[in-house]
Amino acid sequence: MTNTVPEINSSTGATESSAPPATITFADFGLDPKIQKAVSEQGYTIPTPIQAQAIPHVLAGSDLMGAAQTGTGKTAAFVLPIIQKILRHASSSASPARHPIRALVLTPTRELAVQVSENAASYSKHTDLRAAVVYGGVDMKEQVATLRNGVEILIATPGRLLDHIGSKVANLSQVEILVLDEADRMLDMGFLPDLQRIIDLIPAQRQTLLFSATFSPEIKKLAQSYLRTPVTVEVARQNAAADTVKQVVHMVASADKQRAIVKVLEARTRQGLSRQCIIFTNSRLGCAKLSRALERDGIKAGAIHGDKSQGERTLTLDAFKSGAIEALVATDVAARGLDIPSMPCVINHELPYNAEDFIHRIGRTGRAGSKGDAIALVDASEKRLLDDIEKLMKRKLDVQPLPEGSPSHSTPSSRNSSRSDAPAKMSDPFFYKPYEPSAASQSSSSAATNSEEKKVGITPARPAVGALLGGFKKK
Repeated sequence: MTNTVPEINSSTGATESSAPPATITFADFGLDPKIQKAVSEQGYTIPTPIQAQAIPHVLAGSDLMGAAQTGTGKTAAFVLPIIQKILRHASSSASPARHPIRALVLTPTRELAVQVSENAASYSKHTDLRAAVVYGGVDMKEQVATLRNGVEILIATPGRLLDHIGSKVANLSQVEILVLDEADRMLDMGFLPDLQRIIDLIPAQRQTLLFSATFSPEIKKLAQSYLRTPVTVEVARQNAAADTVKQVVHMVASADKQRAIVKVLEARTRQGLSRQCIIFTNSRLGCAKLSRALERDGIKAGAIHGDKSQGERTLTLDAFKSGAIEALVATDVAARGLDIPSMPCVINHELPYNAEDFIHRIGRTGRAGSKGDAIALVDASEKRLLDDIEKLMKRKLDVQPLPEGSPSHSTPSSRNSSRSDAPAKMSDPFFYKPYEPSAASQSSSSAATNSEEKKVGITPARPAVGALLGGFKKK
């Protein structure tokens, strides 16, 4: 894999790809040895494309809009250069006055805030910079104590940050860098008034960075308001899932979806694949009911949604990551920022009402070079939602029958007659034994794979990739 740094048209802020140079490494960014040491300790040498293209522009002080598919390392694309840029302010003094907030990262969800804070803590650990996270759903006392002690990098959800500002324990008058992470989601969740209140408290002479997997017209309008001649970095086509995600649609009547999930997981087990999956629903009540129903069917399941306390959500996520829970049933609180290495499968029990959320949901799998399966169970009544998703992604999704023996009162023909030529039975759908090339293409694809592997220095097996940075690890 060869990463390129784009040439920037300064008059328009547009990006143009330059001729590919030699492979870029993290050492090429000129990061301070203390930061480079932290990166090396994680085993990373080669940045992902969004990191390779965004980091130089952030270091140069440009406002930036960064678009890349989920799971491609967007968080480190701004965390690393932020640490580098404010490192000059690092102080070993215990005085809170020597540790004002220099960089503010706003996120729409608690889970994403925690993930960003873990990045910041990991890559600033050899410096005297302090990083902290504040979010709702938990007691404020510990957060208040942390803020009063001083912090240079603050990651926050908007509502809780305004609480601390109102209590006069958070002062934004010395913020130099503002990051809006998953900015499109913050607009969807109605954060714009809170965002405006917060931005009004930050100095106008600042660097502003917007990162998201999707750039909607609303985000572009927001960028015009908050950014100055921004550089736009897009490492892949907008509104697209990663190529590492294999997608399939099954037409299933709503009443049969629960049993269909059981059959899907049973079929994966027969093929020797992991049963671990994230199952997305649209409502909190539906999320809880489906989780209980799957438990009755013998599947270790847990639920995460907005009615759960932060403590409950954390315990459930920890159990899922440890393998104690096989199926994590979630609303869209888990669609952004939930980073679990090598997540094998995502199932949409219901299609989201917002087509862009579908891209974020399936982005929980196929992350950082790993491959994964995204399965959508679609009732005939959801045809319009599926059409919207396909229009956004500019592609038709593959409609296949359920595994043999699975319940289904809908068929592909009930949605689209042009797709009704699928076989009546399918004993081995691709996602039960994925990514096996056909005999005709095996030799050519193998040659291409070997050539690419020589370039990046990774083994043909699944690359050992981590959750925090999203780059490639050394052997």
